[in-house]
Amino acid sequence: MTKMFGTNGVRGIVNSTLDVELALQLGKAIGIECKNEYLKAYDDTEAARKENPDGKIPFYKFANPSIDLDRNVNAVAIAVDTRISADMLRFAVSSGLMAVGCDVLYLGALPTPALQLYVKNHAVIGGVMITASHNPPEYNGIKVISFDGTEASEKLEAAIEDRYDDTNIELAGWDTVGESKTVLGADEAYVDSIVSKVNVAKIKAAKLRVVLDCTNGAAFHTSPLLLKKLGVSAVTLNADPQGEFPGHQSEPTEDNLSDLKEMVKITGAALGIAHDGDADRCVFVDDKGNYVSGDKALAILGGSIVKAHKGGIVVTPVATSSLIDEVITDAGGQVIRTAVGSPKVAREMMVHDDGWFGGEENGGLIFFDQQYCRDGGMAIGRMLESILNEGPLSDQVARLPIYYTVKKKVKCPDNLKVPVVKFLDEQTADLKKDKTDGLKLLFENGWVHARASGTEAIFRVYAESKDKDLAEKWAEHYRQIVEKFIEDNLQ
Repeated sequence: MTKMFGTNGVRGIVNSTLDVELALQLGKAIGIECKNEYLKAYDDTEAARKENPDGKIPFYKFANPSIDLDRNVNAVAIAVDTRISADMLRFAVSSGLMAVGCDVLYLGALPTPALQLYVKNHAVIGGVMITASHNPPEYNGIKVISFDGTEASEKLEAAIEDRYDDTNIELAGWDTVGESKTVLGADEAYVDSIVSKVNVAKIKAAKLRVVLDCTNGAAFHTSPLLLKKLGVSAVTLNADPQGEFPGHQSEPTEDNLSDLKEMVKITGAALGIAHDGDADRCVFVDDKGNYVSGDKALAILGGSIVKAHKGGIVVTPVATSSLIDEVITDAGGQVIRTAVGSPKVAREMMVHDDGWFGGEENGGLIFFDQQYCRDGGMAIGRMLESILNEGPLSDQVARLPIYYTVKKKVKCPDNLKVPVVKFLDEQTADLKKDKTDGLKLLFENGWVHARASGTEAIFRVYAESKDKDLAEKWAEHYRQIVEKFIEDNLQ
């Protein structure tokens, strides 16, 4: 993990650990390093073309070939979620970008994947999303998007951080500073892209009813519009943009979705849908009003996709349930595990020609035929298709193997996150382990995964087994070990 960037951008409490001075300097660094990244890719591609003009170019396989060598090296797109501090930080980042000569294209309040699709398909060198995703309303964040629409790589983030520390960043001349303009239509273009990839006729013919919870966040326009274009009758909750998140906290956990669960039962809906604050994630409630964990949704959609392709790879982090392995293997596919974080999942998918699908247990799902990033809108379309092809979601869940996953967390200051893992490693020297990310203890009948959060001051302990009591026992045992270590070492 880099100094400033966590698993999903730079985040902090507004006007405390994240202020306009930081955002301004970060904007300058982003402008310079996004341009450097693109120019390096351009040079590499030109060299490859000259060396093998008739061969396959080892460029980004998902980039639009008509624009991969025709981008405006001075343009960066920016969008926001609905947080109160969005404009303050957006203006600061934009000022930094313009100070180093970048033009700023402001797309408005959008889901993160809508910004990513715009960057991927338009002649710009990168994007910036002002969002703190699922964090409480006092937080905000700055997420960097590479020119190909993917989240910034660790290499790019490290370059931005190094540039941020440069006290003598070269600024543009008075006559070459960037300009800012508002660009309309990215929201509808995003919705239309999803619609083009699903079976619209079949969905319309089914005359489905769903309940949609937009969490007062960035999906307030795009997800209702998507359902309208698919001919789905939608009852909406929290569909007005409010940065305080008055309906419920912006993380779509079961505890926060009691209204959605109840409304699904009241209306007899086929599906309940909920997003997080920036709508790159999507979780579901089945037709009986039961919350469907992200692991189960990942297994259901992954199994369907692998069956449709008669094999292939599904990528997911080490923290995801073993349910995925069982379902995907039975469907004729293969599971590859990565460290936690959607950029790591997406980049692993990209290196495999048959990496059809990937995602995390938190509702972040990645579809190769849309774009290599978490896409809450695309997840809606695919889940509607799954219901029509495989039956009610409650029946699909009932057919899944049963695993019990228990999740615990402990408040943990940043300076103790690494020492906790080291301590646990020492205390479990005789156990089989996976150190892909944090520490995963592997038992014959389950596992325990201990890892520091990359976005919050907490340490997570997950445990899983087909034996519920055992999963509970493991989770609590290792939570107590972590908690005691932290208490003993607080200064």
